[in-house]
Amino acid sequence: MVSRAEPSLSGRWWWSIDRVILTTLVALMVSGVVLLMAGGPPVAERLGLSTFHFVNRQALYLVAAFAIFLATSFLTPRQVRRAALLIFVVSLAMVVATLYLGVEVKGARRWLTLGPLGSIQPSEFLKPAFVVLAAWAFAEGTRRPDLPGTTLAFLLLPATIVPLVLQPDFGQTVLISLVWGGLFFVAGLHWFWVIGLGGAGMGGVLVAYQLIPHVRARIERFMDKGSGDTFQIDTALESFAQGGWFGKGPGEGTVKRILPDAHTDFIFAVTAEEFGIVVCIVLVALFALIVLRALFVAQRAEDPFVRLAVTGLALLFGVQAAINMMVNLHMMPAKGMTLPFISYGGSSLLSLALGTGFLLALTRKRPRAEGFGEFGR
Repeated sequence: MVSRAEPSLSGRWWWSIDRVILTTLVALMVSGVVLLMAGGPPVAERLGLSTFHFVNRQALYLVAAFAIFLATSFLTPRQVRRAALLIFVVSLAMVVATLYLGVEVKGARRWLTLGPLGSIQPSEFLKPAFVVLAAWAFAEGTRRPDLPGTTLAFLLLPATIVPLVLQPDFGQTVLISLVWGGLFFVAGLHWFWVIGLGGAGMGGVLVAYQLIPHVRARIERFMDKGSGDTFQIDTALESFAQGGWFGKGPGEGTVKRILPDAHTDFIFAVTAEEFGIVVCIVLVALFALIVLRALFVAQRAEDPFVRLAVTGLALLFGVQAAINMMVNLHMMPAKGMTLPFISYGGSSLLSLALGTGFLLALTRKRPRAEGFGEFGR
């Protein structure tokens, strides 16, 4: 127990942190390891690895991720901005480096090999840093019209997504663009621009469909199952039907033994078969609670940067989760997007820890006596 009068850094942190978001995030982290024990072992055995290879690695990644998560949550809003700027510059440089030095996997160069440290996907770390910087730019444009903040926010989007398109990584491109559009709307810019940007986005999708075979194939498979291989989607849908409301029980699933990405993109389907649709609904509720709670806190924030950054980080987290679950349910074309804190992946887990750490840092209560309102600057 920590007294409210405790003057230490940890004491001030405990009484200022949003415990609803903190508790829900920790619950998701723990759930991820438990659910990976269902989807990970069959994939590891097919690849000739030890049965709990992915589970053990995820547990190690989770230790590092939790350290980043806690350390980041201690930052002030000013420190969050500075950290985001540094991470953005480094990550963007690494994304560009993947175009020349990256390892090609399934026709895309998204990974850099760092010797004994293994591989890293720089675009994962680019996302939370981009959101914070875009929020900063929009906030400055709103607060100080004499500064080109809004113009900088406009330039930030193409500078970020062009290297991602060249990899190609259309899943991350769509996610970043959607969150940027959400920030644009929340910043209070004119509806004319919102509608125009929406039309430009649809035009970009049509151009990608016409010019890029990979995108065309995914969209056509989504619209017409007879146009290509839909094995993973069909198998995922079958897992929901077989699991029913309460599932077959831990370890009793069969679909995971033939589903190639059972431990990553389609772990939600594996969860449905073994633990049932009820557990899937609980997961959806946890994601929704984090997003709604963050948006509620953002609405009360007086500082424009805090309001926009919290909104953007909440959207980033929620939209990524929604995309993964919708793909599993065949509600949109496959994107290769992980389910936050549930899917296997070191880069994904560490970047999520960074983003949610930023979220916790910005939603901490700060005394008005500091001169920056309840949530501080």
